[in-house]
Amino acid sequence: YVEVSAAPLVPEAVLPLVQSPAAGAIALFLGTVRDHSAGRPAVTRLEYEAYPGVVEDTIRTLIDAARDRWSLERVAVAHRTGILGVGEVSVIVAVAAGHRGEAFEAARFLIDEVKAHAPIWKKEHYTNGDSGWVNCERCAEHAHGS
Repeated sequence: YVEVSAAPLVPEAVLPLVQSPAAGAIALFLGTVRDHSAGRPAVTRLEYEAYPGVVEDTIRTLIDAARDRWSLERVAVAHRTGILGVGEVSVIVAVAAGHRGEAFEAARFLIDEVKAHAPIWKKEHYTNGDSGWVNCERCAEHAHGS
């Protein structure tokens, strides 16, 4: 299961998607918006933009890579786009496997790989009125089609 949308993410809605009688473990990771960023003024909100179509395909490829490494029963990855306030869930990774070690390892792999490879851009907005794209100043140009 892969979802990328502006709709709020609800962990309770994702869990049934990965439940399986063969799974002895489900690892659930929630990424949430925090109120600070290293070396910056306090964060008031985040803004996520994604490359439609491509981002879902990229995530599916990452899920396939996880399935190649671990024996997984079910996997779900959901990511928000749009403007999110402090405390809101920005990403969910849920992995069901026969054993907890595989579930934890695969979930860690997936969140790290999604952050590194999925065409999703994050802009932080600060209390002083400034804002900036995180780890990719050129992303602002690409996200707006410039």
